[in-house]
Amino acid sequence: MPDASHSADAALPRAETPDRRIDAALRALIGSVDRTLGATHWTRYGALLVFYAAELAIAFYTAYEIRWDFDTPPDFVAQRAVLIWTIVGCKLLLLHSFGQFRSMLSYFSLADFSGIVVAMSAASGIMLGLWYFAEPAAAPPRGVILADFVFSIGLLAAFRLSLRMMRSRVIDQNKSGRVFERRIGILGAGDVGSALAKDLLARRGSGLRPVVFLDDDSVKIGRSLHGLAVRGPISGLADVAKENQLNEIIIAMPSATPKKIKEIVDLCRHLGLKVELVPSVTQLALGEVKIDRVRPVELEDLLGREPVNLDSDEIARLIEGRTVLVTGAGGSIGAELCRQILANKPRELVLVEQTEIALFDVEGDLAARAAGIPWHGLIADVTDEARMAGILATHRPELVFHAAAHKHVPLMERQPGEALKNNTLGTAHLARLASGHGVGRFILISTDKAINPTSVMGVSKRLAEKAIQAVQHSPENKTVFMAVRFGNVLGSSGSVIPVFKKQITQGGPVTVTHPDVTRYFMTIPEAVGLVLQAATQGTGGEIFVLDMGAPVKIHDVARQLIELSGYRPGVDIEIEFVGLRPGEKLFEELQHSEESHEATPHPRVLRLKNAPDGNGTGPASAWLGELRQAIGSETPAQLRARLRSLVPEYTPFEG
Repeated sequence: MPDASHSADAALPRAETPDRRIDAALRALIGSVDRTLGATHWTRYGALLVFYAAELAIAFYTAYEIRWDFDTPPDFVAQRAVLIWTIVGCKLLLLHSFGQFRSMLSYFSLADFSGIVVAMSAASGIMLGLWYFAEPAAAPPRGVILADFVFSIGLLAAFRLSLRMMRSRVIDQNKSGRVFERRIGILGAGDVGSALAKDLLARRGSGLRPVVFLDDDSVKIGRSLHGLAVRGPISGLADVAKENQLNEIIIAMPSATPKKIKEIVDLCRHLGLKVELVPSVTQLALGEVKIDRVRPVELEDLLGREPVNLDSDEIARLIEGRTVLVTGAGGSIGAELCRQILANKPRELVLVEQTEIALFDVEGDLAARAAGIPWHGLIADVTDEARMAGILATHRPELVFHAAAHKHVPLMERQPGEALKNNTLGTAHLARLASGHGVGRFILISTDKAINPTSVMGVSKRLAEKAIQAVQHSPENKTVFMAVRFGNVLGSSGSVIPVFKKQITQGGPVTVTHPDVTRYFMTIPEAVGLVLQAATQGTGGEIFVLDMGAPVKIHDVARQLIELSGYRPGVDIEIEFVGLRPGEKLFEELQHSEESHEATPHPRVLRLKNAPDGNGTGPASAWLGELRQAIGSETPAQLRARLRSLVPEYTPFEG
């Protein structure tokens, strides 16, 4: 037969448990306070008046008792009876002056506490003045004044703080009861980690509950921050995670190197902990995101790229107050160019894009950034000479960043005429028009695939470089032309990273062309920042190369992306090797045999020495005219043969 007492307990409603009865009482108290304070102005004012007056009267009364060890002489008892309501009234006026009658009792911040301290300091100052300059009976003794000051602040602050704590307990328990809270360990007990913990602790229904800090700083280890213990070093994460039953780690070290982040990610993956990052220092400083907007660890966090330090003054001098035109403005590079150009306050920004959807997307992004700077989104094809001439004549840009291009290697390999039409002829036409309309600087966005090219896309960009060099050397030209080469950018449309992510989402396999294929990678903001930096240094005809760090194996990229997605390479998601595609190299190069590098004022920007100019293949007008005719009449194989005569280092892909 079951235990009767056990059955009776089980039959009780959950709300009748002692903890829930306490919570219900607290909710009732908080609710009554809020209803009283939120009823009418005079009801609210009267309630606050009663609360404050009672506390201040108790403080003043107790100060006399403490001064005489609870044996107050009759004369001072009489003095207290005469002064108490005058002093309390004066303090109430001062509290009103410092905004304490406008605040809600169950909310208490540092600003409220400061108001209380200043008001009570003023009241004590008045009493001290009366003690020194008036009749002795007109003011309390100095010991009473000091004790009253301490008690008044203590009672007012304690009452307000207790209501805040009750509200926090009731509301937070209600929220946390509905939301599963992940136990969080915060790596980094500095300013960023402190701000993150404070924000999360203040919003206890968010599903994230910080329980411990970890740090390598021996000065911080063993202390506490916002009531949370600071443990360390970070290498001891395994023990800390087990002791505190952690579900997740947040890296709150925005300045941590990629190497350090990778070590932490590998350790957390081994422990089965989810890892997220706080935003970068730049994003926090610019106000783009808030401290609590943590994000997953991305591939770019692990690639070993050190932050780029730009000469922002030089870039600002280049752009500020000038009209700037960007072609290919809807692409990954073009859109980021527009964002960074707007940040440097041009007089006007002109966006040229062939694809309306891409232009629509970038316009939506720029609308919130323009801050009063005029900008124009124009649908136009750079190969349309009449249209581009009209745009240049209307807007008179002083700077042109030419990012419009066909860039997909296998697609262009099958359609070489389109690559040449857009990348080479389009650049040549636009360069000639820019020179004729007095553009100050023309910057071509080129590629490392233009070096010893094996693809039509690469050779079309190499010919584009030759075309702008030819215009640079024409007698009537006054425009400064330059090209900037760099490799793959992370996350750009059509690049390998989005393809891998899509394949992982679909369950695999992830397809890699070759086990040993390597590529250079940069982040989009990093590449664009260095393009702007290079644009400040050109004097005419240069080809700049960006320092892209060490090449990365695509196989390693695939493995890291699979692991960052929470899967195991070769177990949950397979990696398949499918062979090099038409036009692709096993590895990219930084220079061909006729070129060498020299340093520039910026360590991440290099200038090519002995780079062949546009006259190396004869007059540009002649070979451009031949290309124009050949595009419409020759087969892809014939076009590739023609390209070998124009770019001798071009080696067509033979698959």
